[in-house]
Amino acid sequence: MDLGEPRIPLLTDRDTLDAEGRAVFDRIVESRGAMLRPFELLLHAPATAERVAALGHAIRFDSRLTDADRELATLATGRARDCAFVWESHVGSAMAAGVTPATIAALESGSSDLDTHEAGLVGFVGELCRTGSVGDDTFRVVHEALGDGATVDLAVTVGYYSMLALTMRACRTC
Repeated sequence: MDLGEPRIPLLTDRDTLDAEGRAVFDRIVESRGAMLRPFELLLHAPATAERVAALGHAIRFDSRLTDADRELATLATGRARDCAFVWESHVGSAMAAGVTPATIAALESGSSDLDTHEAGLVGFVGELCRTGSVGDDTFRVVHEALGDGATVDLAVTVGYYSMLALTMRACRTC
């Protein structure tokens, strides 16, 4: 879907920011190695950008999900939220984490050609994005596979990437 022209400009030049914005910019670059598009938008609200970055750091480095499960959930969220940025920025990370090219292709095409574990995660993500909740059967499959902590981390991961996708889509920067 062509979103058209961005509604709010991306802040790509550190030198155009005020002192608070430059400090947040620097902390985000330090933690990620580069300034990424969602934060170029979020820097219009530096305090929010900083807290969103901190949550993203916790999701990426402190999650109880395996790297492969986290990246699969991220890709599934990007697809469910129709956010090319989330999808494109995580395909490489997903492959590096062990998500197979066949799984990525199935997810991209909407195919159900996933193993049982992957299908459970993708089903959870899809249902949560579509309805704002998950049914008992969907929850049970994921909870039995992941346990309490990782199930919570899965839901938070979906919420985080949904937040980025929805913010970017609203501002036409996805």
